[in-house]
Amino acid sequence: MVIAIVGGGLGGLALARLLHMNDIDAVVYERESSRDARGQGGMLDLHAGTGQRALREAGLIDRFHAIARPEGQDLRLLEPDGTLLLQEDTPEDAPSLRPEVDRADLRNLLLDSLPEHVVRWGHAFEHADDGLLHFTDGTTATYDLLVGADGADSRVRPLLTDARPAHTGQNAVELGIPDVDRTHPDLAAMVGRGNYWVLGDGQSLSAQRNGDGRVRVYLSFYNTAEDWFATSGIPSDDPAGARARLIDLFTGWSSQAIALIAACDDMVVPRSITTLPVGLTWPSTTGVTLLGDAAHLMPPVGQGANMALLDGVLLGLALAAHPDDFPAAVKEYEREMFDRTSAAGRQSARIQEILTSPDASQKMLAFFQPG
Repeated sequence: MVIAIVGGGLGGLALARLLHMNDIDAVVYERESSRDARGQGGMLDLHAGTGQRALREAGLIDRFHAIARPEGQDLRLLEPDGTLLLQEDTPEDAPSLRPEVDRADLRNLLLDSLPEHVVRWGHAFEHADDGLLHFTDGTTATYDLLVGADGADSRVRPLLTDARPAHTGQNAVELGIPDVDRTHPDLAAMVGRGNYWVLGDGQSLSAQRNGDGRVRVYLSFYNTAEDWFATSGIPSDDPAGARARLIDLFTGWSSQAIALIAACDDMVVPRSITTLPVGLTWPSTTGVTLLGDAAHLMPPVGQGANMALLDGVLLGLALAAHPDDFPAAVKEYEREMFDRTSAAGRQSARIQEILTSPDASQKMLAFFQPG
């Protein structure tokens, strides 16, 4: 019995790890040519009850704590005029409820926990039929259970549901400042050790300290059309022009916010934010299931990676408990996953609603300091 996992992201690798621990054959098919073929993005905060629980079940929690940054939990929340609304600095002895970790480091931790032959690089999935996987290079492979862990644009998802990601009204641009402590010590001190968040009416700026000394800057525009980038006047192929246009779009914001944008290097990455319907389900189908963003794509507000890791681990545990009855294992996994991720999806939608409101900063302050 062979389990084929399409997608070598966090959820797919967590599943492969659990199956390896339980001597169940699994192969991860990843379209990228190697682990270093593409940048993996910024920091993730792993929650004690979900992402950290998954790593504990996978026997990797100690290795996780060795690479995690508890100080990354620090938070500064500001108004566009520079007024500081909230500053939370993590004490040295504070419990690591949501420590930050570099996504690439976490992925490497999972990859290093697997035998090299488990991940087949350079295998871009095209479609599946009659127990056979077809890849874009014309090769094929057999499977008994297919797990779609292939993200927002999953090619496995259509085997189970017609649901497709829909635009949220948010468009974002990712920028960054490398080696910030040396190149811009004043901005490094302003951002601090964790997250620096400025919320305005229809726009936001967030800056996130990474473990490699880079500050990633995300500029978001809410209540915008799916094709907003085409009309925004932001030339993504002209970094200097893009920075100038973005500064123009943030006219009236504090000099500190403008300085962050001006200090960024030539990396300009436009991102159109999409989600799947909250509470998406499908009839359990023999031979195929989904996890992570393929199953429950949410706004990027802290739940996605945690849910994906836990999906992979809990599916692995279900398969280990029913090694001779994959359909029963999948039903058990999907039942729990639907309930858990629906709740997470509702919370993510609530935060997204706050971000799109005219008084986003005050509502977010109330969210962090209820009562």
